[in-house]
Amino acid sequence: MASPNNTAAFQGSGDEVPEKRTSIGEVHHDDDDYGADTELKRSLSTRHLTMIALGSSIGMGLWLGSGLSLASGGPAGIFLGYCLAGSMIWCVSHSIGEMACVYPLPSAFVQWTGKFVDPSAAFALGWSYWFSYCITIANELQAANTVIKFWTSAVPVAAWISIWFVVIVAINVGAVTWFGEIEVVASSIKFGWIFVVIISMIVMSAGGAAYDAVGFRYWNEMAFTNGFKGFLSVMPTCIFAMSGSENSGLVAAETKNPRKSVPRAVGSIWLRLSLFYLLGSLMITINVSPKNDDLFGQEGTNASPFVIAYRDAQIPVLAHMMNAVILISVISTGSISGYGGSRTTMGLAYLDMAPKQLQKADKKGRPWYGLVPTFIIGGGLAYLNVSESGSDVFGWFSNLTSLFTLFGWGMICLSHIRFRYAWARQGRTAEELPWKSWIYPLGPWWGLIMCFLLIIVQFYLSVWPLGKSPNAVDFFANYISVIVIIVLWLGARAYFRGRWWVDIDSIELDEGRRFYKSDAELAEPKATGFKGVATKTMKAFFS
Repeated sequence: MASPNNTAAFQGSGDEVPEKRTSIGEVHHDDDDYGADTELKRSLSTRHLTMIALGSSIGMGLWLGSGLSLASGGPAGIFLGYCLAGSMIWCVSHSIGEMACVYPLPSAFVQWTGKFVDPSAAFALGWSYWFSYCITIANELQAANTVIKFWTSAVPVAAWISIWFVVIVAINVGAVTWFGEIEVVASSIKFGWIFVVIISMIVMSAGGAAYDAVGFRYWNEMAFTNGFKGFLSVMPTCIFAMSGSENSGLVAAETKNPRKSVPRAVGSIWLRLSLFYLLGSLMITINVSPKNDDLFGQEGTNASPFVIAYRDAQIPVLAHMMNAVILISVISTGSISGYGGSRTTMGLAYLDMAPKQLQKADKKGRPWYGLVPTFIIGGGLAYLNVSESGSDVFGWFSNLTSLFTLFGWGMICLSHIRFRYAWARQGRTAEELPWKSWIYPLGPWWGLIMCFLLIIVQFYLSVWPLGKSPNAVDFFANYISVIVIIVLWLGARAYFRGRWWVDIDSIELDEGRRFYKSDAELAEPKATGFKGVATKTMKAFFS
């Protein structure tokens, strides 16, 4: 059933058709300021979405967690880990890009899963992902405390957590445009600084620092510090570091023109993967020994490997600047997690999987009913760092988040596969899509298979942890995410009953869809005069 349009569709600003059919079948009239079928304001631009896509996931996982990965996996282990994780998120991002142009919904992949896969899977994904956002807020807050310790230990841990928690909350309670501008600034700082890191660390490794030339000495001496198992152990941290990249799908619901904004954001993924993760991780492997006791998670100062490299090179100015950039990064990532958590609960409410109040947003587009519980849980978990070491808390949280992320990425890829199948099954062509991924179908299949395999790998590492004997504490600490997902899924199955899969032939492809002016224009035959006007009018009313 096509969404009804009228002649006003061709008079709106931009490319978008302002009238569309909602998920409950009624005609909904939007002006260009409001998201499809929600109270969110569409006030974010292409610039906002592109910069958020570039920098949203650059936080503790890269700047701090890479030290843990370097120690456990070695130079080759961490670099290959980022290569593998990067190939996955590249495929996932293409799936997001294609679907977000057609269905820019507040919780994006949660609603896509309910529409194309199974409501029970959407329920499990939505609530587990919401908890993952809460965990990420906690992890970034405790990371901020670790970063501050490079300068001073005089202030209590709880005080720093409270200070940065207030900052993250303040960013989210402002207008959506305020949030977008702050993230643009933060992403610009991160993006600009990576060039300083790459150039300076190449010079340092070549002998232009306080120590002799290093080159690829550590690669030759200890490419893999703990063999193949050590390589496997870096994958949760690599996945955690790249988690958040899928937030571009959530932001699409609040952009003015997703068909222009989303493809540009997806097109920037390769730049982020190559500059931040691949070249960034390569730089620390040619400057920092995996046996350095000061690496995050080791016995020394628990610092970022990037800061250690500058400190050992006796360039204190760059060490302090690097630490400041890390602080900005973790606060930015925590802020985005609050944004993502509140939008996820809103999407669940639209699927009747959460209280209806969560659908509400105020006049500035702030979903208070989603923001408040997200920050209460996330902030509360952050205080675990008061009684436990930062690296231990990071290990727990990153393992939990990486499993939730793998489940989310897998559902995104599976939703894309079934979306395309339904699209073709109902007689539509790929050329009718607002934007078409050029790596389909290999991309989503690669992403789905790798997510499944890495969940199995994480089970192996939970039963036989690196450097430890099998024990119940480590198993549940590292694998409880999967248990939570299964319990949520089976509970939802018992409630929803019915089919295990959404019937492809029953999917209403135009429900929840955002239409663009060119969609209608492409469907119109070439005609002139009165006949052309009549044809356009009939198409507008009955397409």
